[in-house]
Amino acid sequence: MALIDWRSELSRGALPYGALAALSSQPRHGYELMTLLRSAGFARLQGGTLYPLLRRLEEQRLISHEWDTSASGPARKVFALTELGTTELHHARGAWAEVTRALDSLHRPAGEAPR
Repeated sequence: MALIDWRSELSRGALPYGALAALSSQPRHGYELMTLLRSAGFARLQGGTLYPLLRRLEEQRLISHEWDTSASGPARKVFALTELGTTELHHARGAWAEVTRALDSLHRPAGEAPR
């Protein structure tokens, strides 16, 4: 067993990127978004982490919400990526690729030249 919970540590930093990516295909309500993120690998994600993040992404104008009153039961917020959010998602993809390359270059067999 690892001393550090690497999956949790890395997931925490990647969650904003994951949330934007999950909203890139279609608008989603919070529970649906949480279910999708959990199934994608953010297995320990809780509402107490996701909903403050969604609030912060809204404050940054990366996502917006509308109220869905069509279903039976209480109205639900449906979150969607904004144009600014789409641009930011593009930047996140680039940054993720850079971080991945940096880590890959450090993780190589002894004697192998850097990439």
